[in-house]
Amino acid sequence: MFFIRVLKIILAGSLSMGLLALPARAASKDVVHSFQGSPNDGGTPEAGLINAGGTFYGTTFYGGAHNRGTVFKMTENGVVKVLHSFGSGHDGAYPQAGLINVGGTLYGTTYFGGTGSCNSDGFLGCGTVYKITTAGVEKVLYSFKGGSDGQNPGAGSLIDVAGTLYGTTVYGGTGSCTGGNGGCGTVFKVTTGGGETVLHSFHGGSDGANPQAGLINVGGTLYGTTQIGGNGQGTVFTITTTGAETVLYSFQHGSDGAIPRAGLIHVASTLYGTTFFGVADRNGTVFKITTACAETVLYSFRTGNDGANPLAGLIDVRGTLYGTTQYGGGTANCNNDGITSCGTVFTITTAGAETVLYSFQGGSDGANPEAGLINVGGKLYGTTAKGGAGNDGIVFKVTP
Repeated sequence: MFFIRVLKIILAGSLSMGLLALPARAASKDVVHSFQGSPNDGGTPEAGLINAGGTFYGTTFYGGAHNRGTVFKMTENGVVKVLHSFGSGHDGAYPQAGLINVGGTLYGTTYFGGTGSCNSDGFLGCGTVYKITTAGVEKVLYSFKGGSDGQNPGAGSLIDVAGTLYGTTVYGGTGSCTGGNGGCGTVFKVTTGGGETVLHSFHGGSDGANPQAGLINVGGTLYGTTQIGGNGQGTVFTITTTGAETVLYSFQHGSDGAIPRAGLIHVASTLYGTTFFGVADRNGTVFKITTACAETVLYSFRTGNDGANPLAGLIDVRGTLYGTTQYGGGTANCNNDGITSCGTVFTITTAGAETVLYSFQGGSDGANPEAGLINVGGKLYGTTAKGGAGNDGIVFKVTP
């Protein structure tokens, strides 16, 4: 199993923590682009978009000429052009993470592919770090080998700190974790020339394990999450650019949430994030944590229309937070199990008042957003992994 694709929501009758959800407020939503899968423009976008000079760039996990994923660009009115279709394996395969723009060149990671040999899941390669020009010329900077150097960079995008790229791998490293592909994951850095260094190998105990998300840079210190480890339910950690790692908080799977699979944001000296599970109903939370390690749950998602199971992190728009949930919202049933609806776009204040802006309905409307949002001129742009004309996902726009 290379990463969790679908998790079935377990209903329970516990009360929500935090403030009650407010009624959904009027927000318009438009499908900007509906992906067509393979061999066309890509399918199943699991990452969000970036905006570079008025042009959007992103990745799809599947689709393209070889059905191993794509890098694409898109105009504001939804015209998509594939810049690169991953194909040979050595050029990377199945990008789960999005892109960053460094001086006009785009950088990203692929979950599989490269020249390493990791075949436990039947796919070629252990993952890559690559760069691609806005004209579509792609080059692999580093191929993970699956040993101490790390394996399978997940959903977290890279970050640029003074010209060096930093990221995480879900597996690999010198730690020993049961299950998965071996190893507990790493924090690494890569120069733009392709030199890779592991800053920290997680060991699955108190230091955390298997980071799915990327990092943020706060004044030269990096912060991130691991989806397990700590007390078994994940951690928030900090790490210096020289590799000194400290756990700020270990989740307990009580009222504080469990399994953070998304990264953090930093707003006014406080870190904000989401957990995929939380409390007895297992629908996830929005939390905040100070750099002094005090954690507070702002909101616990229930089993109703307020959304459930956020895979993505948050964005800050003038002091108000916005995000997505993979499930929940409305009554549409997206997985034929009678439980999991199609996901939401929501907003939440820093005091914990949550409002659903939009509930996806499946079909051509889109379903199951796995990535976060970007704010462009007061409009929120994002992707859904499913739905659309061919059920290959969409790019959408929500106007609050």
